[in-house]
Amino acid sequence: MALSEAPGSFGGASGPARPSRARARSSRTLSLGSVPPPALILLGIVSLQVGAGLAKHLFDRLPPSAVVTMRLLTSAIVLGFLARKALRTVLRDHSRSSLAIAAGFGLALALMNFSIYQSFSRIPLGVAVTIEFLGPLLVSIAASRRPRDVLWVVLAGAGVVLLARGGNGALDPVGIAFALLAGVCWAGYILLTAATGKRFPGSTGLALASVVGTVAILPLGVASAGTALLDPRLLLIGLGVGLLSSVIPYSLELEALRRMPARVFGILMSLEPAVAALVGTALLGEILTARQWAAICCVIVACAGATRGQKEPPEAPEA
Repeated sequence: MALSEAPGSFGGASGPARPSRARARSSRTLSLGSVPPPALILLGIVSLQVGAGLAKHLFDRLPPSAVVTMRLLTSAIVLGFLARKALRTVLRDHSRSSLAIAAGFGLALALMNFSIYQSFSRIPLGVAVTIEFLGPLLVSIAASRRPRDVLWVVLAGAGVVLLARGGNGALDPVGIAFALLAGVCWAGYILLTAATGKRFPGSTGLALASVVGTVAILPLGVASAGTALLDPRLLLIGLGVGLLSSVIPYSLELEALRRMPARVFGILMSLEPAVAALVGTALLGEILTARQWAAICCVIVACAGATRGQKEPPEAPEA
């Protein structure tokens, strides 16, 4: 199903109810609706990490801040266009407090992108993504409030310590610090998304955050890239980075989340560090030791275990 027609998202609130539902059913049949949700998640993860790998190829021509700028700019243009009706409603009808929360949402998104791409430029892709995953893991465990989840924290922490020690040599501590900062920003991103969920339904908040994040980081990206941003080839690659690592995975994952329990969604998303490690090995020539692969497995098991026992939120009644 097209992202702009997802219930409760972008343009979903406008227009007569029955024709809208009919169009949604038709679109679902013709596009994503026939694809199993787990396949959508895996495709989204692969797209995201291939986009990240493509971004790493740009780092010898552009600084990470410029790559982040192109990624967020692509997201803002595409998602903003799809969400244009909902964004107009948000700007017209919402209070200053709601817009302030949305601004924080956008700044968290910008800082998360900046931090993780700085990390990508210093340490292997799979290692950076695995360390970043600590943020969502801790948020998930804090929300569940189960004493046994301490074991998952210990397991994930052990995995990150193994990664930080590296394999044939110590990893760049600055790269590790940026990955941890990205995890903190991701945790804040999740919490702010929960806070704005009712005010900005569906993907409206994500579109607004992309716009705010682009505005926040645009001066830094332009200043760091200089005239390189005028190179048509680099702009085309930057467009590909934005589509592969933002628009496409968000679209696929939102559609999957709409059709499957959040608990199962979280377990499948915990495969992202492994996919990142495989992409780094296959496309970038990065070499991970057996200890680092074991560490990545520790974090995956911890994420899956912490998500496995979560209770599903009550479903909202259909309109």
